[in-house]
Amino acid sequence: MSALRRLRNFWILWVTTIVLACFSNAVAQASYRVTDLGAEGNDNLGCAMSLNNQGWTEIMAGNVEAGQVDSIFGKLLNGRALIDVDGFKLDLGTLGGTNSWMNWGEINEVGQVVGYSETNVPDPNGEDICGFGTHLTCRPFLWQFFQMSALPTLGGNNGEASAINDRGQIAGFAENTSEDSGCPPNRIQLPVLWENGKAQALPTVGSDPDGVAFWINDQGQAVGYTGTCTAALHAVLWENGTGSPLPDLGTGAIAQGINNQGQIVGTVGSPDGTTQYGALWQNGALTNLGTLPGDVAAIATGINSKGQVVGSTWDSNFNWSHGFIWQDGTMTDLNTLFPASSNLFATMANKINERGQISGMAIVLSGPDAGNIHAFLATPVRQSIGRSVAEVARTHPKSNLPANAGEPHLQRFGLVRFGR
Repeated sequence: MSALRRLRNFWILWVTTIVLACFSNAVAQASYRVTDLGAEGNDNLGCAMSLNNQGWTEIMAGNVEAGQVDSIFGKLLNGRALIDVDGFKLDLGTLGGTNSWMNWGEINEVGQVVGYSETNVPDPNGEDICGFGTHLTCRPFLWQFFQMSALPTLGGNNGEASAINDRGQIAGFAENTSEDSGCPPNRIQLPVLWENGKAQALPTVGSDPDGVAFWINDQGQAVGYTGTCTAALHAVLWENGTGSPLPDLGTGAIAQGINNQGQIVGTVGSPDGTTQYGALWQNGALTNLGTLPGDVAAIATGINSKGQVVGSTWDSNFNWSHGFIWQDGTMTDLNTLFPASSNLFATMANKINERGQISGMAIVLSGPDAGNIHAFLATPVRQSIGRSVAEVARTHPKSNLPANAGEPHLQRFGLVRFGR
């Protein structure tokens, strides 16, 4: 079962507390110029997941059932992976099926892009790793030179590529041929490093059968988690072929991002296993991250070399609620830094590049697309923004929680359950 499907079978209540140590190279607060990257055609969802240092963004665009566009349980109906280069959008296509998508995904400095795509071949075991309900085989891809190519698995039918660094090393997961006893008839999924077109399985921690690598830096250090097909048990750092568990609070953790200085962000379960905290790991130590006032949970997903951290919060109704940035020891709602003229209320912030640009998604506040979700790129500027989005939209615009929230569909985001 893929990392993007595991929360389909579990409720998550993540409550987070921010206590981040100041970095010596912390930067001053900035306002932002916001570029609305929109959605595609009649799609109601556009989300900029990753970006490179030139501001090129990798976008997932698709349709979610009406009233669910900002719910973490929103049911995805269709989707495509795209890139936006200075306002020019390019659909990356598929590997033969209808849909392509990304497990956070990444675009590196030379424009190589990774993600995953359906093929036109039904999965012989009935798996639905891509998460679109088609039960077609799902393959990790590398897109370069205007062509999408499938990456090899570990002998199984499915896999997903999550990130690519500037050396061309790719992190993700792939299936082998062994049935996963915890989730039959699914196959075991192992964290993978692809290099020079070859798949190398990364070690799991202890007796953990499964795992996913979510991010990789330019030094070749990869991060993610290992556990079972239903739960993340250990946040893991892989370097030089060795996997090392990161400290947690006794109930599991996930590492979501790592910068070139080796600072890692992610999430960690509370000691009693009932809540979830954001996490920063540096110099072998764990520091709790946090949430914004009024929200019940947060996830930190991006960190640059300046130590700027970005992430997202959600509310008690399981709606994505606010994108945030942490810097200078403070977590700030991005909407207080966006000009009211942007007409976008940021509900997710996913990655941040070395220029401080942020990728994410936002609710359109007014106009013909009001209530839909658009991808955005936020670029810092050293000037006052006047009235902010937060002043204009004092409360987060709500969508309705779907009636089937007990059977959530989280194929849009790489989230999993925790447990020991």
